[in-house]
Amino acid sequence: MSEPKPMIEFADFAKVDLRVAKIIQAEDHPNADKLLRLQVDDGSGTPRQICAGIKGQYSPADLVGKSIVIVANLAPRVIRGEESRGMLLAASDAPKDGGGERHVIVLTPMSEIAPGSMVS
Repeated sequence: MSEPKPMIEFADFAKVDLRVAKIIQAEDHPNADKLLRLQVDDGSGTPRQICAGIKGQYSPADLVGKSIVIVANLAPRVIRGEESRGMLLAASDAPKDGGGERHVIVLTPMSEIAPGSMVS
């Protein structure tokens, strides 16, 4: 298990915009072995691309149609030549740099709810 991160104030947490998004397309990232390139419906009316390091845990076909939780206000970032406009939330039983095998679970709502719904 990884070490806890430093304590933050509620105001810092309140800056994070967590939303429900539905995966509408998923495929292997063209330039990375561990990444998938996801197109998600975040309720805005414009698909959003997110690159996620979950290729070893999920196949693209298994993800399409699933609802996930994303950080919607994360600044865009180019990852191996592809722009990622957000981050999906996932849980893991080991740190990324731990060197051992990791089990990663994408966080999903327990029931159906519209894309764009706020998570708090």
